[in-house]
Amino acid sequence: MSAAARPMPETGSPPVPLHVGIIMDGNGRWAAARGLPRALGHKAGAEAARRTIEAAAEAGISWLTLFAFSSENWQRPADEVRDLTMLMRHYLATEVSRLSREGVRLRIIGERERFGEDTVRAIASAEAATAQGTRLNLNVALSYGGRAEIVSAAREIARRAATGELDPATLDERSFGRFLGTAGMPDPDLIIRTSGEQRISNFLLWQAAYAEFVFQDTLWPDYGAPHLAAAIAEFARRERRYGQRVA
Repeated sequence: MSAAARPMPETGSPPVPLHVGIIMDGNGRWAAARGLPRALGHKAGAEAARRTIEAAAEAGISWLTLFAFSSENWQRPADEVRDLTMLMRHYLATEVSRLSREGVRLRIIGERERFGEDTVRAIASAEAATAQGTRLNLNVALSYGGRAEIVSAAREIARRAATGELDPATLDERSFGRFLGTAGMPDPDLIIRTSGEQRISNFLLWQAAYAEFVFQDTLWPDYGAPHLAAAIAEFARRERRYGQRVA
């Protein structure tokens, strides 16, 4: 369970969530509405990600997880997958120095190995270059699926149990979480989905057990600080019970 939300830096402002996850949706529809190729929608989406990272840091959010490429996205047309992976490599090459300067620590969760050795090395280099960042912890989910993450954890637990490294009787929710890609990170307090869709799409299934959800109609390429602020304000109005009865 995640830590309690903290007050905003400004006196009297509502609390902000410690950890926000965003399902960035709507790049394709944004491009189609303008008669543009989908690749330009994804490029505009990368600009929206930059704006939102800056806004999250300014708002006092400590952890931000962006759902950039799902394990199901590999089933998209080959040219779109190529455009997405090229954009990701470009981002790693051009944005890491800025993230480092701004105190943002980058971590990638998901099956990074599927992107090839060159990209795996670029990811490792980016993570190392930003490892000292303390202003914002930025997780980017690439080739990520919540079900696959849970299966991978269960497989590793089974392996350790078979070799005697782990006693299954000692396993609980907290220790299970140490086998997930988000080990050591707080669970998300708030999950946002853009573009008006209202589904979780296999994102942080284990971690989102007690997250608050906010669905916004804005297509992702149009997203920015005002939209994030509106989601935080909605979060502040929620009464979080964690399954407990409130008198």
